[in-house]
Amino acid sequence: MSRSADAPLGGFQLTTLVVLRMLVGWHFLYEGVAKITSDQWTSAGYLQESQGWLSELFQGLAANPGAVVAVDALNEWGLTLIGLALLVGVFTRTAAAAGIVLLALYYLAAPPFPGLEYAIPTEGSYLIVNKILVELAALMVLLALPTSHRIGLDRILRKPRTTVEAT
Repeated sequence: MSRSADAPLGGFQLTTLVVLRMLVGWHFLYEGVAKITSDQWTSAGYLQESQGWLSELFQGLAANPGAVVAVDALNEWGLTLIGLALLVGVFTRTAAAAGIVLLALYYLAAPPFPGLEYAIPTEGSYLIVNKILVELAALMVLLALPTSHRIGLDRILRKPRTTVEAT
């Protein structure tokens, strides 16, 4: 049974995608607020530990105190705003795309490849797959199948479509 890309989602499908959107949104929001409210958090250690393809870039950022301040602010507020947007369903396509970029940078900074060891503890990985990659894939699903135009603030902000009746 095939489904047209424009076919509306069924109730269970819509509910499942909205729950996924809100869970990912909550995670981003929580991570952002936790970083904002922590006097101890900085991205410097994560950047310095980079062993990925862009490790020279990330380590260069870590070596520059001004760049670390900027990266910290972008992380804290990026996570918070992306999370809030996903949670309440506003500008969700933009938020999902921004989240994908942010998670891709995290993944590239510290890929979970065999043989790479990091001083900062990670939450487990399975060869090339880790929670960052799974959440990135979830955001790709949300980007491909947006729900906020039906359940979210985007529904209120969306311009009503006008139709011209034939007479």
